[in-house]
Amino acid sequence: MKTPRPYILAETNWKHVKDEQFSIAILPWGATEAHNYHLPYATDTILADKVANEAAKLAWEQNCKPIVLPAIPFGVNTGQMDVQLCMNMNPSTQYAVLKDVVQVLDTHNIHKLVIVNAHGGNNFKQMIRELSLEFPNVFVCSLNWWHAVNPSDYFDEPGDHAGELETAAMMHVTPELVLLLSEAGDGAAKQFKIKGLKQGWVSAQRKWTSVTEDTGVGDPKMATKEKGAKFLNETTKAIGEFLVELHHADINNMYE
Repeated sequence: MKTPRPYILAETNWKHVKDEQFSIAILPWGATEAHNYHLPYATDTILADKVANEAAKLAWEQNCKPIVLPAIPFGVNTGQMDVQLCMNMNPSTQYAVLKDVVQVLDTHNIHKLVIVNAHGGNNFKQMIRELSLEFPNVFVCSLNWWHAVNPSDYFDEPGDHAGELETAAMMHVTPELVLLLSEAGDGAAKQFKIKGLKQGWVSAQRKWTSVTEDTGVGDPKMATKEKGAKFLNETTKAIGEFLVELHHADINNMYE
């Protein structure tokens, strides 16, 4: 029988929650989209949830009080609307959802929120700026879980989407949902023709089906579950350490 984890809201219960004072809420945020031919549509949500849960576990074991909220499964996929069943949530909708979440936290005296993002199309920086005016007593921050450590130290070609990094991570977390690599496309992707866009100092949305045939960006062929396990272990460790620091931090005295 599985024992409910006290730091995961979806598993715990009112008997526990009513007497606990959580210090940090963690919101995993993913997406529902095609990931080459071999990875499931829920890849980003699965990974966001896994990392959030494991990082919270590390913090809880150090007497911190995180609580992981249920993952948001929809991300910004405005450039993939012509890919079958890629589910889009507009940034304005994301803000409305986030605002409601923060309102609940503020009401219940949880004044720290960490968004654990797993989808490249999600960008919460401007939303956090606006939330700081509406809820000045809640410190909101976001992280992309795959940036917690340097991917190049663990992978030959990390890739941008459904490449070696994500494939290896999913091989470790949910191998039963990953097709054989022989089923995967090579993740070949086109770039913008215009120099500024190609170099990255000009930004624009990519039209996904014009960039890649298999919906992947990055070759997954070098992925192994061992690489995925090692990378996930190090990223969750780094994020867990951040949660411990944030637990002890005074949000009214954050600078030195």
